[in-house]
Amino acid sequence: QVQLVESGGGLVQAGESLRLSCAASGRTFSWYAMGWFRQAPGKEREFIAAIMGSGGSTTYADSVKGRFTISRDNAKNTMYLQMNSLTPEDSAVYYCAARRTPIATMTRLSYDYWGQGTQVTVSS
Repeated sequence: QVQLVESGGGLVQAGESLRLSCAASGRTFSWYAMGWFRQAPGKEREFIAAIMGSGGSTTYADSVKGRFTISRDNAKNTMYLQMNSLTPEDSAVYYCAARRTPIATMTRLSYDYWGQGTQVTVSS
């Protein structure tokens, strides 16, 4: 069993940056691929970024490519999402997720564990 806790959300203005963290407890962190998703009111939860267990490969949604960076520190059991050049369209609850395999995927249903989410609000 893996427990995930997100932090770092908040209210920022357009153009500013935030860094989200996802702390994991449980078994060996590097065994799990990790992902970030977000859900805005009235919309489905959408894929943002994913990283393989070793951290050697990453993938991004087109909407955030070039602005967001996913990373992980397996020694600290923590994953990060650096978000730059934020826009109001990035406002959502952001969730981290873990998959019981080191191979990353964009598919929401492939993830086995989820955090409770952290709110990000970007004002114009």
